[in-house]
Amino acid sequence: MGGGFSVTPMGIAQPVVSVSVAQYTARYRSRVTDAMAMAGVSATLIVAAGGFAIGFLVWYAAVTHVATLRSAGDGLLAVTLPAGALLALAGWIQYAAYFARRAGVAYRTALRYDAWSWAGFIVSALWLITPFVPTSMGRPLAAGIGLWAVLKLLSAVRFNQTVRETTITFVLTRIPIIFTAELASIIVAQRPGQHVAESANPLLAVWGRWDAVHYLDIASRGYYGTDMAFFPLYPLLIRIVGGVVGSDLIAGLLISNVALLFGLLFFYKLTEHQFDRHVALRAIFYVSIFPTAVFFSAVYTESLFFCLTVASFYYINERRWILAGILGMLAALTRVEGVLLAVPYAIEALRAFGWREAVAAPRRLWRVILGFTLIPCGLAIYMAVLWLLRGDPLYFSHVQIHWNRHLALPWASVGRSISIILHPHSAPVAVGQVIELSFTALMLAVLILGFRTLRPSAWIYMALSVIIPMCTSSLMSMPRFALVLFPMFIVLALWGRRTWFNSAVVAFSLPLLGLFTVLFTSWYWVA
Repeated sequence: MGGGFSVTPMGIAQPVVSVSVAQYTARYRSRVTDAMAMAGVSATLIVAAGGFAIGFLVWYAAVTHVATLRSAGDGLLAVTLPAGALLALAGWIQYAAYFARRAGVAYRTALRYDAWSWAGFIVSALWLITPFVPTSMGRPLAAGIGLWAVLKLLSAVRFNQTVRETTITFVLTRIPIIFTAELASIIVAQRPGQHVAESANPLLAVWGRWDAVHYLDIASRGYYGTDMAFFPLYPLLIRIVGGVVGSDLIAGLLISNVALLFGLLFFYKLTEHQFDRHVALRAIFYVSIFPTAVFFSAVYTESLFFCLTVASFYYINERRWILAGILGMLAALTRVEGVLLAVPYAIEALRAFGWREAVAAPRRLWRVILGFTLIPCGLAIYMAVLWLLRGDPLYFSHVQIHWNRHLALPWASVGRSISIILHPHSAPVAVGQVIELSFTALMLAVLILGFRTLRPSAWIYMALSVIIPMCTSSLMSMPRFALVLFPMFIVLALWGRRTWFNSAVVAFSLPLLGLFTVLFTSWYWVA
């Protein structure tokens, strides 16, 4: 590829030869050969077969969706099959090296366990060629990717304590919630009135209540009317995934639950790095059984927003500024509160560099500045969309008047709730205000008492996340807003070192979680 000469300290010219394509290919071939030898014939054949299946799926998608490629036929298949096999082998080797490093296992072990995950694509290809061929390849492809991901997760559960404890918490808390919701939708009568049925299947329709209707409408028909109060990332993901699986409702459920699992993983690591594993485990358990945790599994933004904000915080603390900024931007595209991440980002950046270094060496700060700039870009993107659609970049805020929300001092919302409780129009309305006021008091109490417990960046983020919703003249949805307030659960987890406090959290959370789940599935307003 090229060469030249360098002069040694003794004055002797030495040839310098850059790595050629042939040398690179030889190194790659050697690496593949070594991996195959370590993993064994069976593991290698499974990965290769999975790669051939990927190639077949690519070919099938090309000839069925691109008219100009149909005539290529066998020639295109002869290209996609070996290309798929090479891609699978490369991915297998790279991921096994990463997994061995992160899980602390032998490279040989990582190769053998990860090989089984590639069988997911074999399942997709077999499903596609059976006599029961679906109208599209979306569901077979989704099933293959899902099986591939689940088998990788099971390998991680086997060897990694963080993934194991997080996955166990996820499964043991989601199953009772899902079971309760499905049972309640069958046994308990719905609230009187007309309600939207997002699916003919009642087991699926139970997860499409209240705000879920807006997200599904945006995903299927785009923005109109009051739907513009809801930010675009979540419905956009529903539209993309729904196009593959063939159902927007199923897509929303997949996105919410997968995002929750990753959110819990990031939350565990964030808390563990600051404290220890015991605190981290309690923190993810407390948030998983919080009374409004049913929204984590419904077609709501809670899981996605929780995942993005916690992940952004994690990378801020790891000083990976650009990645933190990208995640913050995505959070701001999910909910307007995501833009608040710019404040803790700035605080941690100043702690990392300091004013003097920032002034003395501004060139070293380009990553920090770029990451910080990215966070408000999420809000700016949606404001630009609204400016094009409505001529009002703040329409997402102005449309809140539909729900009787408007800018007011924070104590005005508290006074309004107390007034309704003292002079209620009906008992359910008064009870609803008591619930919203109680959760607001909980958030404020933890905020005040946790002042010395949390890092300044986390405490200020929590304070803004509590006070700003209170400035809308209403405490509506505050129990749901508390669900994504992860600094609160760090404080509770630290207090949970005391046995009596841990018992109190569980004793209060689980019955209320069951009650709120039943109410939500029966079309009663919860938060």
